[in-house]
Amino acid sequence: MKKRLSELRVGKTAVITAFENDDIFLKLMEMGCIPGETVKVDQKAPLGDPISITVAGYHLSLRLDEAEMIWVEETVITEHG
Repeated sequence: MKKRLSELRVGKTAVITAFENDDIFLKLMEMGCIPGETVKVDQKAPLGDPISITVAGYHLSLRLDEAEMIWVEETVITEHG
């Protein structure tokens, strides 16, 4: 299910699929946020802004308006008994 990175709950993992706005694409790409990269939401500030994520092997803090421009596909982890 596609959603915005800002909508992902803490502890959830997703794959970046697209960017809403080309203006922020270069900035996010320089920080490791590229389509196909796995991202995990580590923490959200008490009021929801900013959020802390792990992407490309390091921690990154994004403002909520930046996270809203990143489209992700949430990863579903299935357990096999």
